Amino acid sequence: MQAEPTDAHMWLKRLVGEWSVEAPSYDGEGTVKGTETVRTLGDLWVICEAHMEMPDGSAGKTVMTLGYDPQKGKIVGSWVGSMMTYLWVYEGSIDAAGACLTLDARGPTFDETGAFTDYQDIITFEGDDARVLRSRQRLPDGAWQDLFSARYSRSG
Repeated sequence: MQAEPTDAHMWLKRLVGEWSVEAPSYDGEGTVKGTETVRTLGDLWVICEAHMEMPDGSAGKTVMTLGYDPQKGKIVGSWVGSMMTYLWVYEGSIDAAGACLTLDARGPTFDETGAFTDYQDIITFEGDDARVLRSRQRLPDGAWQDLFSARYSRSG
């Protein structure tokens, strides 16, 4: 079975390259910097590998996989990080303007309750060489709370 790339696969290829990453520090006092390398796996998947400094000064590493599943009509993927044991599974879609990818996931809350909630990672392109990643979680009252955002600039 050989699948052919779709427009959604072509959109994901916009992520390919070397990126510099900046985000507000966790204490709000400064900036955390990192890098991300995005490569393809054939014509149907992209793999995003990032390295950033963690609040304790250690190196954090993350891997995101993204592809398009024509049977679901959705972008699908996963995210893992060296700082946690949970495997995040994504389903999402690209907006009609082609600028924004919203990835939905369900995962544990970051408190001691053991509850699960909905999350979104939203990737918005600002031209070909800049993008923003915004992450948010759904609160018990149904409202969304922003968790963090990071700016990506193409560096290569």
